[in-house]
Amino acid sequence: MAFILDDLLLGPLNGLMFIGKKVLNMARQEHHNPDGVRQELRELYMKVERGEISDEEFEKKEAELVEKMEAFEENGSNK
Repeated sequence: MAFILDDLLLGPLNGLMFIGKKVLNMARQEHHNPDGVRQELRELYMKVERGEISDEEFEKKEAELVEKMEAFEENGSNK
């Protein structure tokens, strides 16, 4: 009886933890994916061409993304 009660009370928490782990894994995969960084760079170029972001903001974000790409190349993660 106590185990059933524990399952009922902890069920929502376990579900939330499961979702949190899935989101974390997806974020890690996206962060460590050179293709994702390339896509971000393409989107960034389109935004600056359309005038959605300033040149300063573009340069800052571009430098961050290029740094990520260089790190992938150094680590041999480049696809």
